[in-house]
Amino acid sequence: MSDASERSLNLPNAITFSRFVLSLVLFALMQAGGYWLTAAGLFVFAVLTDVLDGWIARRYKLITQLGRIMDPFVDKFITSGTFLFLLPVTQQSGVTPWMVVIVLGREMLVTSLRGFLEQRGADFSASFSGKLKMFLQCVAATAAILSMHPPIAEWSVGGMEFTAVRDVLLWSMVAVTVWSGWDYVQRAIVLLRGVETK
Repeated sequence: MSDASERSLNLPNAITFSRFVLSLVLFALMQAGGYWLTAAGLFVFAVLTDVLDGWIARRYKLITQLGRIMDPFVDKFITSGTFLFLLPVTQQSGVTPWMVVIVLGREMLVTSLRGFLEQRGADFSASFSGKLKMFLQCVAATAAILSMHPPIAEWSVGGMEFTAVRDVLLWSMVAVTVWSGWDYVQRAIVLLRGVETK
């Protein structure tokens, strides 16, 4: 086995792969219906493993090319997939087709820009707007899954119905997703000009 292969088979990448498997289990639970609390817990656990594998990779210098590709892919897979599986139950989840279109469109745009620029040697790593977008997507998705559980949907938070809080989170997520996409486009333009002048 080559040194590159051995480096790729490390703990952070194993956690990333396990998160991918967890996402498939999550989608199966959501499609089955009736397991919304379990699905919400599984989603939160999967998100926390993302924090863990990133910390381990940086702390012990285990960052690999495979990890740089797989980690953001799995993150987008689980968040985008969660919104897609909530789409058939729009009235209960609060997730609308426009929300999903914006989320998917932004992810495809940024992924395309990253691949194009990094092939040309530019650094197009995650920015603050991207991290904030990911955080809000995770919080909003969790709230949307929880709102599928009738007892929780009837809660009130600070005098607001839980479903109203969920809707605020979802639309805030959409706004930040759009802003983040525009931020990445502006960064790409600046980087592309720099690459072309070299």
